[in-house]
Amino acid sequence: MNALFIATGNSHKTQEIAGMLGADFVVSDLSSRPELPEVEETGTTFSENARLKAVEISKQIQGFILSDDSGLEVDALGGEPGVYSARYAGQGKGTAENNAKLMREMKGKENRSARFQCVMVLAEAGEVLAEYAGCVEGSIISEQRGSEGFGYDPLFIPDGYDLTFAELGDDVKNQLSHRARALAPMISFLREKLS
Repeated sequence: MNALFIATGNSHKTQEIAGMLGADFVVSDLSSRPELPEVEETGTTFSENARLKAVEISKQIQGFILSDDSGLEVDALGGEPGVYSARYAGQGKGTAENNAKLMREMKGKENRSARFQCVMVLAEAGEVLAEYAGCVEGSIISEQRGSEGFGYDPLFIPDGYDLTFAELGDDVKNQLSHRARALAPMISFLREKLS
């Protein structure tokens, strides 16, 4: 069994990554280490934020630290919410408020194209070992559908599908999501490092 620490307090994200990693890895995250500081995401890109979190936590915990920064980019909104996806409706607001704001901002917009972006960074002892990105194109619908997933999943239909991420379920989402696309090469890199 290989240990992998994920530099996030988002349990949904941890479960998703753990599900994609499979039984070879024992995964833990910041919820198991409340004494660790939450790293402020001051970067202006997904890469900068993922690097900040991975490097900082890797200075405080031994072993491999995986960090992910991801979000939704909507063309009609000039790429918003982007790196501010988790706090789109404001600091301290949650998924319901973020989705409500997105629906308000998209009202009357003809161009519905959007994408989920993800950058994953692996660090150890304050050094970045690897970085991979993943993207899935799709569109934003006008009202939420589905109860699976998290975040903007009920509003996002990936290209080639008629269902939202929240309707497709984890098995399908974990094969085609932005996170899955960034994690696949990261898993290969990790297996090489560990062999």
